[in-house]
Amino acid sequence: MIKITFPDGSVREYNEGVTGLQIAESISSRLAQEVLACGVNGEIYDLGRPISEDAKFVLYKWEDEQGKHAFWHTSAHLLAEALQELYPGIQFGIGPAIENGFYYDVDPGEATIKESDLPTIEAKMAELVAKKEAVVRESISKTDALKKFGDRGETYKCELISELEDGHITTYTQGVFTDLCRGPHLMTTAPIKAIKLMSVAGAYWRGHEDRKMMTRIYGITFPKKKMLDEYLVMVEEAKKRDHRKIGKEMDLFMFSDTVGKGLPMWLPKGTALRLRLQEFLRRIQARYDYQEVITPPIGNKLLYITSGHYAKYGKDSFQPIHTPEEGEEYFLKPMNCPHHCMIYKNSPRSYKDLPLRLAEFGTVCRYEQSGELHGLTRVRSFTQDDAHIFCRPDQVKDEFLRVMDIISIVFRSMDFANVEAQISLRDKVNREKYIGSDENWERAEQSIIEACEEKGLTAKIEYGEAAFYGPKLDFMVKDAIGRRWQLGTIQVDYNLPERFELEYTGADNQKHRPVMIHRAPFGSMERFVAVLIEHTAGKFPLWLTPEQVAILPISEKFNDYAQEVKKFLKQYDIRAIVDDRNEKIGRKIRDNELKRIPYMLIVGEKEAENSEVSVRKQGEGDKGTMKFEEFAKILNEEVQNMINKW
Repeated sequence: MIKITFPDGSVREYNEGVTGLQIAESISSRLAQEVLACGVNGEIYDLGRPISEDAKFVLYKWEDEQGKHAFWHTSAHLLAEALQELYPGIQFGIGPAIENGFYYDVDPGEATIKESDLPTIEAKMAELVAKKEAVVRESISKTDALKKFGDRGETYKCELISELEDGHITTYTQGVFTDLCRGPHLMTTAPIKAIKLMSVAGAYWRGHEDRKMMTRIYGITFPKKKMLDEYLVMVEEAKKRDHRKIGKEMDLFMFSDTVGKGLPMWLPKGTALRLRLQEFLRRIQARYDYQEVITPPIGNKLLYITSGHYAKYGKDSFQPIHTPEEGEEYFLKPMNCPHHCMIYKNSPRSYKDLPLRLAEFGTVCRYEQSGELHGLTRVRSFTQDDAHIFCRPDQVKDEFLRVMDIISIVFRSMDFANVEAQISLRDKVNREKYIGSDENWERAEQSIIEACEEKGLTAKIEYGEAAFYGPKLDFMVKDAIGRRWQLGTIQVDYNLPERFELEYTGADNQKHRPVMIHRAPFGSMERFVAVLIEHTAGKFPLWLTPEQVAILPISEKFNDYAQEVKKFLKQYDIRAIVDDRNEKIGRKIRDNELKRIPYMLIVGEKEAENSEVSVRKQGEGDKGTMKFEEFAKILNEEVQNMINKW
């Protein structure tokens, strides 16, 4: 018998070899119909996989990410099964589940798969689903796996197999299709009721530009057609909110291939918006005693060798800058933290000096492959709202809690109401990609867990997602149409102080190592603005929006009065423009609504005679006529009320 411990702490005994499905059936037949996968000691299992030891156990349904993962992973195999039938000789790369659906990278050989082919592939997938094929997991030796896939000419799979450890290789089979895979999967394809293939794209094999360009097919599936219909509506809404489209319409930022791919340039309106965001955070940081610093855009290679960034990211960085001096190499700055370590090291530090909080809006550069670039969300040059807190070990939790408060203020101010937290810890098995001692890692991880408990913050734990130098707490926000974005982050680091030999003199007059906390509430200015654009559809909060008021004269005769109103509003720090085009007033109203300007002031003969303006508010229509002094007071009170919330 083995003991199964459920999330509520209750324990039941089952025969060794019991499956997740059998456990679900022992609880409720209804539950057994709804579950898609299960968790066994932190690992996701297929429902049909035997459990052979005592385990902490949880069941996953569609509502759970793990359940969706199994559902979409099986759907990726279903896509591959359909492609195998439609395109004889096709070769398969990888086909993972992703945040929304799945994709499969394939090499169709002489054939070409186009967007117009997707309905045919969907129809074949639906035909296969109707067979309700069982999905069967099998362990296989490395030798047998190489022979099995080699005999089929699957060169991509053989490359993957060659890197795997013998004794840990499994395949999954449904119908006549067998794939190399770790799982997890559904037990059959039957639950897949609605299928939509979304797009076709190119992707280099294993992400390397010198490798074969594969065909990547994206898709999504659901257990109910209604869910698919709702998702497609959301996709259409997302297209309308695309930050690249809105950013162009609002003249916020631009890209130029002449300047370079992935290198954004901020236009005047976008720059003003970004600077207001920075000033907003500066005001908050001042309350928490941060000191701002500025560091150079490049650094000596030795700096990044010391920090460990060169070993971990050197291949993904821009190529080194060679100076005329023999052997001297510099890198474009990929991170701000090594520079801040050197600022800490510049002066002797006492325990009385800590915590030391250094903040910087620091621009960094990282080489991203051109196929991965996407508007402001994935760029090669970006500015982090970075800060590093150097503190004593006994101060770590309190400092961590203070940073959580700052991030909470940022999210509330932007109306990000739906926030999830994720504690990212080391991989339980593979420790090679991390630096530092087990003792330091355990202390850092425990500090984060305790801080979350003290705040009453429910955070899911993800193993293997930590930074190479320390564990972290990541914040995921859901935007207005339900999409998840990773924004703010806090990381506890015992390792960089060790590598840079940072010290402070303790109360015992002995030398001690400080602990370093990395934090970025926005994450990066570029990504944050992109998410904010899509969350608000460009209708920014009144305090932040580039243009607060559009003044619309009903004819050219009143242009001078409109300019007079603008000049008056400027005295109240109100950002206004005058639309003095020779257009009808109805056209001006429509155009300025499309520009997402919060207020419009209509001025004509009556308004000019009485020193008044006729007020329209975005989304609310006509608000009546008033003196422009009164309007200025109302607008500033509205802004002040927003700011006073945080």
